[in-house]
Amino acid sequence: MRFVIVGAGRVGMRTARVLREEGHETVIVEPNETKVNRLEDEGFEVVHGDASEEETLLAQDLGGADGVAALSGDLLVNVVVCMMASAHDCRTVMRVDDDYREYVVTKYASDVDEVIYPERLGAIAAKNALVGGNVRAVADVAQNIQLVQLTVTTDSPMKGYSLSEIELPADARILAFGKADGQLTLPDPDRWMEAGDRLVVIADFAVLEDVQRIIVGDRSPAAVTGGA
Repeated sequence: MRFVIVGAGRVGMRTARVLREEGHETVIVEPNETKVNRLEDEGFEVVHGDASEEETLLAQDLGGADGVAALSGDLLVNVVVCMMASAHDCRTVMRVDDDYREYVVTKYASDVDEVIYPERLGAIAAKNALVGGNVRAVADVAQNIQLVQLTVTTDSPMKGYSLSEIELPADARILAFGKADGQLTLPDPDRWMEAGDRLVVIADFAVLEDVQRIIVGDRSPAAVTGGA
């Protein structure tokens, strides 16, 4: 597959490296000449220029690209790039730089396929490292929704019960279940929970603490109750 990446900052470079390792073709558009020279030394295909300029972006054969990732640190550039790419039926990914812009772009930019806020992912990793224990944030799906992995403890009120017997709040759902020594799979309502078993739950922030108490018990580290 072939992808166009706009911006050779931290996010853009990591994305390009991962795509290359997986055998995909990438071209990076970057206005900073020093970065361009370094990328060329690493063997990347690089275009020196401003991707928000129509001539520069269209020269990358958008018709033959499978996707365009606007990952620069300039939101205006990212918006313009995604507008042009969408007009050429490319899958688009746009980087934003704060929670509010993520909300606005997700709500109103219907032509953008995916909106990402990389700093949120870094914050989730930091929260997991700090909190540890039996509650791990997997992803903030939206400003008010989080995906979490919960580990059943010896203090869990549901230990010894089946998944079908769990009564979660209305704004929470079990998405996956795994035994302590097994892989996560789709939840089977007849599986019984023992200490060490794991459940992946999607829930509104408002009910996360209730979900934690039901599945983990009261002695685990507190779940994160707000977006990153």
